[in-house]
Amino acid sequence: MEVILLERVAKLGQMGEVVKVKDGFARNFLLKRGKALRATDANRAKYDGMKAELEANNIKAKGEAAKVAEKIDGREIIIIRQASESGQLFGSVSVRDIVVALAADGITVARPQVWLDSPIKAIGQQKITIAVHPEVETSVSVIVARSADEAERIKRGEDISTRQEDQDAAAEALAAAGEFFDPEAQHDDEQPAPAAEEK
Repeated sequence: MEVILLERVAKLGQMGEVVKVKDGFARNFLLKRGKALRATDANRAKYDGMKAELEANNIKAKGEAAKVAEKIDGREIIIIRQASESGQLFGSVSVRDIVVALAADGITVARPQVWLDSPIKAIGQQKITIAVHPEVETSVSVIVARSADEAERIKRGEDISTRQEDQDAAAEALAAAGEFFDPEAQHDDEQPAPAAEEK
């Protein structure tokens, strides 16, 4: 089906363009949400009549979206979840969780504005794109951790994929191995004195 876009649609086209899309996408998304009109002669004439108004509304909305994007850009959202020792989450972090976390931070965004390819299933830090307007995008950093302390460590760039005790034990083992193989190291070569023989 051919449609006339009433606003910019990502990966599809700009306002005013006539594009060919699948019937289901046109009916269920573009036409239903008022993002496009069927490309008929009557609708082309209708679009020409409302083009100036649409462009004015788009410029106004884009300006407001730019202000919101400045407020959001570079924010860090911390989401606390339970996870296994290896860092795999028991569950996942979805778009809904990110929207709720942003709302708690005083920023209102709709779920379709958050671009998350697949749910987050492991502890760590990830950049997420937020489309506040079809022509204005910004990003936030989502930190998923088991605790606030761990979130701070992730933010500093520490490797939290192993437990702290394991890291300490590995460091001690490395130090001991280095001392063992270092020919310059001082060793206690003295043999203990033999025990006195019993009579």
